[in-house]
Amino acid sequence: MSEIDHHSAVPVFRQLAEILRGMITSGEVPAGKALPSIPYLSQEYGIADGTVKKAIQVLKDEGLVIGVPGKGTFVIGQS
Repeated sequence: MSEIDHHSAVPVFRQLAEILRGMITSGEVPAGKALPSIPYLSQEYGIADGTVKKAIQVLKDEGLVIGVPGKGTFVIGQS
């Protein structure tokens, strides 16, 4: 996984969205599979759950993922 640069001018949620987008477009997380959980991503990158949720919302807005309550966030397509 890539690193988050906490000193970058790019907001952390946007950095994480880019990392996750890369995982999707590379096929690391293919269509139909779940992204890593919010708690996992929060711990892995040392960021708040709310920041992870904002990053995932970016991907939802782009039509790459869909949230399934109680199940997770699943890849629905690739750009």
